[in-house]
Amino acid sequence: MADCLFCKIVAGEIPSRKVYEDESILAFHDINPQAPVHILVIPKEHIADGAAGIDETNAAAVGKCFTVIARLAKELDLKDGFRVVTNNGFASCQSVPHLHFHLLGGKVMSGQMV
Repeated sequence: MADCLFCKIVAGEIPSRKVYEDESILAFHDINPQAPVHILVIPKEHIADGAAGIDETNAAAVGKCFTVIARLAKELDLKDGFRVVTNNGFASCQSVPHLHFHLLGGKVMSGQMV
């Protein structure tokens, strides 16, 4: 999608600090980290409606995102734990309308989800 920030990162039009890339997934450091480790893991395919846009046609890419998340958590030595978050829509403060997962770790998280 031409005006999507993450699609522009995938296309190389906007630089990012990549930590993983293959044919279908990209992972990079968040520019506004909320934890010592804050990596965004995205399918390269534009899935506009966030989690609400997941269906049979793109479920494999979503599953691959979680495989990458597990791999990165090991590589980043997040053995004490980590959090995976996805926001969906305006009320959840989704800032980029492209499905993405936040891998957060490196500190003890709050016990509250919101």
